[in-house]
Amino acid sequence: MQLCVALDLPSMSENLELVKKLRDYPLWLKVGLRSYIRDGKPFLDEIKKINSSFKIFLDLKLYDIPNTMADSAESIMQLNVDMFNIHASAGKRAMSEVMSRLEKYEDRPIVLAVTALTSFSEDEFSAVYSETISTKADQFAKDAYEAGLDGVVSSVFESNSIKNITSDNFLTLTPGIRPFGESSDDQQRVATIEMAHKERVDFIVVGRPIYKAQNPSEVVEKILKEL
Repeated sequence: MQLCVALDLPSMSENLELVKKLRDYPLWLKVGLRSYIRDGKPFLDEIKKINSSFKIFLDLKLYDIPNTMADSAESIMQLNVDMFNIHASAGKRAMSEVMSRLEKYEDRPIVLAVTALTSFSEDEFSAVYSETISTKADQFAKDAYEAGLDGVVSSVFESNSIKNITSDNFLTLTPGIRPFGESSDDQQRVATIEMAHKERVDFIVVGRPIYKAQNPSEVVEKILKEL
């Protein structure tokens, strides 16, 4: 299991200060929608300057018509990131088209599909998708697996079931991790590191418990020991 730190601070300078504090650790760093819209490729480049070994997960959750998603995925190839994601609810054809477009690249990033956002409650999810989270997450994961993606973004609670219906090697990345019992904030389906281990999670994403801490590097060290 690997640790991915969410860079969700209000400015590029604050995010880079956090990255500098964590420069000596083997980490994935998640660059989300706000940070990328605000700071763009220069932010990604600055991260790599601090430590070229950092792995970057570009968390943009692409969702559009199949051709536009495939065009966008191909553009992401120019950004030198190590992982990015798309929405499974865009459909199997869109996911297949993305992967088909990336076939010509020898060293493409890992591609994940978002199943159910961890901010959804069961009622909120059902109002949109007319299914339970677990049922729909399984279906989305199966579609992503058959479309040739590398894995999915889900909550910890769906990970084990997803691997059972796809493959042990089909990756699960899980946000909403509160490693030491911290507040769930705006996340509905949060979990601990111990639960992530039991559910065979491959990547855990941790944000606020790290960047809101007085000593972020101390928290990272503690998490890495748990992993």
